[in-house]
Amino acid sequence: MKIRVLSRHPSLVVNTVIGVVLVAGAGTVYEMFAGAGDAGTPATAAQRTVTVQQGTVTKTVTADGAVESASTASASFQTGGTVTAISVKVGDKVKKGQVLATVDPAAAQRDLAAAEADLDAANDALDRAQDAGSDTSDAQNMVEEAELAVDDARAAVDGTVLRAPMAGTVTAISGTIGSSASGAGSSGSSGSSSGGGGSPGSGGAGSSSSSSSAASGFIELADLTRMQVSAGFAEADATKLKEKQVATVTWNALSGTTQSATVTAIDPSGSTSNNVVTYGVTLTLDRVPAGVKVGQTVSVAVTTGSKQNVVMVNAAAITTAGDRHTVTVVSNGTQETRPVRIGLQGDSATEITSGLAAGEQVVVKTTSTTSGSGTQPGGGFGGNFGGGGNFGGGAPGGGGR
Repeated sequence: MKIRVLSRHPSLVVNTVIGVVLVAGAGTVYEMFAGAGDAGTPATAAQRTVTVQQGTVTKTVTADGAVESASTASASFQTGGTVTAISVKVGDKVKKGQVLATVDPAAAQRDLAAAEADLDAANDALDRAQDAGSDTSDAQNMVEEAELAVDDARAAVDGTVLRAPMAGTVTAISGTIGSSASGAGSSGSSGSSSGGGGSPGSGGAGSSSSSSSAASGFIELADLTRMQVSAGFAEADATKLKEKQVATVTWNALSGTTQSATVTAIDPSGSTSNNVVTYGVTLTLDRVPAGVKVGQTVSVAVTTGSKQNVVMVNAAAITTAGDRHTVTVVSNGTQETRPVRIGLQGDSATEITSGLAAGEQVVVKTTSTTSGSGTQPGGGFGGNFGGGGNFGGGAPGGGGR
């Protein structure tokens, strides 16, 4: 009888079997993942003890920067004209007063000759006025004016020769032989680096030269024996900087190369880029390491605070709530929460001004993350054992392994 009933309803048999299998499977999966979940947690708190030390606590601020010359000069012709000679090329070392280049002096020499002739005429007029016993005021004024004109004309002739205003290395040349050079009126020097890196200029015969876009004179000079670093510090860090603070400069291109330096200037106003304000800071290198070149990038760490021979502890050992600071001290296997006072908060340690003594043991709490095993759920279940509905996926979703 039972057999006939089942045979009349074959679909009921199939559904019953499927239901039993699914329930049993669900129970097995649940037990598997429940057991795996009990084996461990994704994040566990751990702790270790460290010894309170006595030593130096140091606080620094950092920024990126570049190397530049501490002394530069822009040499420009006093008198304009056609360039007839360039006696140096980029990279040459020159002495102060050395001839760098010349322009055609013909026009300036003609002006000098005319001025000297005018002076002779003025002197003759003064002599005649004196011999005649007449008023010599006008004649004397004419002589003085003529003398000034001769002085100017002689300076113009001298200005056709460009001389080095300082000793240094040629970093850029902005003209070529045969080109026209304007008379800038003076040669200036400064304490910051100007552009360099132009192509070599002429050594006498007509070869070409080029200049950096930052060059302002006909020839740019830099003292490459005295280097400095220019860096831009974030406004929050710049408020901690002062002149004469010590720093460490690390070269990006020169592996293992570091050098001590001193802060020598801080820009009074900042510059803004992408809503970020930075302040320019100049640092003088105590020594120029081998291989250093203008324009190299560096990392700068300026020491803004330092306390020597103080009690100090790892910052992770300190718990702070408002202005109250505590540490957990371990003594004879027991733990005690103890209030402390802190001083300088350094880069890797914090000064303790009271509440702890060197040699004591304190607890440092750490957090570790335990990754799941092959049977541990990753990110939980993705729906009902899958993303496709009721038991549709079969395996755990959400990143489980």
